[in-house]
Amino acid sequence: MALPKALEGNLRVPLIGAPMFIVSGPELVIAQCQAGIVGSFPALNARPQEKLGEWLVQIKDALGEYTESHPGEKVAPYAVNQIVHASNSRLQEDLDTCVEHEVPIIITSLRPPEDVVAAVHSYGGLVFHDVISLRHARKAIAQGVDGIIAVCAGAGGHAGPLSPFALIKEIRKEFDGVLMLSGCITSGSDVLAARAMGADLAYSGTRFIASAEANAVPEYKAMLVDSSASDIVYTSLFTGIHGSYLKGSISNAGLDPENLPEGSKAQMDFAKASKTGAKAWKNIWGAGQGVGDITEILPAREIVLKFEREYLAALARLNAG
Repeated sequence: MALPKALEGNLRVPLIGAPMFIVSGPELVIAQCQAGIVGSFPALNARPQEKLGEWLVQIKDALGEYTESHPGEKVAPYAVNQIVHASNSRLQEDLDTCVEHEVPIIITSLRPPEDVVAAVHSYGGLVFHDVISLRHARKAIAQGVDGIIAVCAGAGGHAGPLSPFALIKEIRKEFDGVLMLSGCITSGSDVLAARAMGADLAYSGTRFIASAEANAVPEYKAMLVDSSASDIVYTSLFTGIHGSYLKGSISNAGLDPENLPEGSKAQMDFAKASKTGAKAWKNIWGAGQGVGDITEILPAREIVLKFEREYLAALARLNAG
């Protein structure tokens, strides 16, 4: 489908930088948007809550100045992730702040975001909702979201178990809005494959943890470079929802990654996480199965330019065939 006006003509590569708890902040978002892909961050990363407005002003000012000083260059809009869950006591306040600043794109997670959709549509913003199943997608579609993010097997963080070949096709049969694919997107050829599969945009998180601007400790970035797909553990222990984590970080925490008990959804507490930080992200590091393709830590702009070169080369190979 045709991209919304907010995205049309503003993307160097059809790609969104996924919001990552703790890791994504203004520096990374600004670098991604200036390079020509959508940059995003979770609202809960801004602590205390008052800092959210400061971050939004910082991002808007930086992108506005860059656009003015680089006429003709593709500068993408930014997005803020909202966790729509009962334990997120900041949700309404964070949403009000985003509406006040007219954030171009809101990415919602967990509960179907009816209230969020109405608030964001009031000023012409877009709402993208992440899902791991067709059932979840149907609920979001019923609430009027503008886009669906299919979080498939192999994605970092709270990933789903389904193959993208299955989930993308099922959602596309029932949804003609913007469709995005998340899961092992680490190169431009992956982006092209996502589009060939029926997605409009790809969605990449793990690759940008290994960037100069990411708010991740050096040991985390180094472990990404040194890891492969076999070093990813899929478990519900740490947050109550299944997610993908680096085996090395689990071992460093004194746990046996081969023998982890199941977690409980009752332990989910985003309000607490917003105040003290979530152990699952501070000490147990999230990552997707695409880590084997990460060989170096680069500035975000260089990563985006690499995506672009790979995307165009993959397209040329297919056209030549």
